[in-house]
Order: sequence, then C-alpha cells, then structure tokens
Amino acid sequence: MKLVIAIVQDKDANRLRSEFVKAGLGATRLSTTGGFLKSGNTTYMIGVEDKRVQEVLDLIKETSRTRQQFMTPSVNLDTQMDSTTGYPVEVQVGGATVFVLPIDEFHQF
Repeated sequence: MKLVIAIVQDKDANRLRSEFVKAGLGATRLSTTGGFLKSGNTTYMIGVEDKRVQEVLDLIKETSRTRQQFMTPSVNLDTQMDSTTGYPVEVQVGGATVFVLPIDEFHQF
C-alpha cells in the first residue's frame, strides 16, 4: 500500500476531486497555502493499493494545469533601491507536486 500526497492549485482541486470520485478513490482534502506565492493550494492524501498508484498519478497529471501568473517580487531593504525593484514578473504556477510513500500499516476505525 502507498500514500500519495498531491499538492495542487485550488483552481484544479474540484475537478481532481470529481475524477477521484469517478474512479472510486477515497481522498482526504486539506486546504493549504503555498510558500512561494502564498496562494491557496489543496493537498490530497490518498491511500491506495500499489497496483493503482499509476492510475492516481495519471489522474493528477491529466487534471492539474500549469498557468502563467504575474507576481511582484518583495523589496529587499538591504540593497540600494534601483529602478528594477517592485516590477511584476511572470512566473509559471500550478501543476502538481506529488509524493508517493510506502505504508506499513493501514487502519480504519
């Protein structure tokens, strides 16, 4: 048995949940916040038999999209201010970060 932990952008979370339901996969959904852009994410924890891990990974990959987003870099007060600080920068966000961990025991009470 494996524990799949998938961190996805909030914009993809509902669609992914629907795909889990269609596939008959139980998943625990947690609201989380990303450190880079401090934006909302959703973390899913899915306990799954080894033979279904690839199916879970495929659903996550098909559902999670990358997007371009503008962010304003934080101003570093230790350096001299120049004309390049504070301008928005386009960055790629989204997709999914996934961890697959082995599970020694599983109990459901």
